[in-house]
Amino acid sequence: MSADTDTASPAVEGPARRSASPWVLMYHSVAEFTDPAEDPYGITVTPGALEAQLQWLHTRKLRGVSVGELLRARAAGQGRGLVGLTFDDGYTDFLTGALPLLRRYDCTATLFVLPGRLGADNVWDPLGPRKSLLTADAIREAAAGGTEIGSHGLLHQDLTTAPDDILRQELRGSRDLLRELTGSLPRGFCYPYGHLDARVVEATRAAGYAYACAITPGRLTGPHALPRTHVSQADGRGRMRIKQLRHRVRELRRVVLP
Repeated sequence: MSADTDTASPAVEGPARRSASPWVLMYHSVAEFTDPAEDPYGITVTPGALEAQLQWLHTRKLRGVSVGELLRARAAGQGRGLVGLTFDDGYTDFLTGALPLLRRYDCTATLFVLPGRLGADNVWDPLGPRKSLLTADAIREAAAGGTEIGSHGLLHQDLTTAPDDILRQELRGSRDLLRELTGSLPRGFCYPYGHLDARVVEATRAAGYAYACAITPGRLTGPHALPRTHVSQADGRGRMRIKQLRHRVRELRRVVLP
């Protein structure tokens, strides 16, 4: 979902017809912190940093939307000026730190949650800090407010090392639980840690997801392995522009080169 969807290169002709992936930004937690040691994995941005990044998009006539909305717009030839916004893990601070700013800038987003860890915390991050995860009621609140809810699996496991039965449970089980929770099946999936391989991508497609988000999927790039750009606290206007250009160049090379 290239922030440059207005200038994205057309798909090339040939037996392996490819098209440029849209520019999708990847966030996690939005909360106040002062010491980098409080954020050893670089997953937190402050509300002030997020607002500056949304303002940067606005000044460039770009609007952040959910991945589902972006893909539908692109399919209809109306993706110009749209950028995907995603928030992984489903931290409780999404409701307090991110959602008010998204509304202020007329943005939507996709929130990838873990229905197997409702109300728990990010136990998979051994260095901490501990961050609380949304409860079932809070996820319903986010959905009612216009946020697209997607699955991040059940327990935040590396799916490339999971046996087939666990892989099915993480994909199909989490999808069924989210349908019970929100009343509708999630269309999107997000690979924990960004880890994926051909087996996992095919299982995700077979589980019924319309799309899936990765980080740097390489040759697996496609609707079920969408690349994303990690956004950090350090990303001011200059760095955001560099990341936009980097995405543009990467996609141009992927589309044009065999």
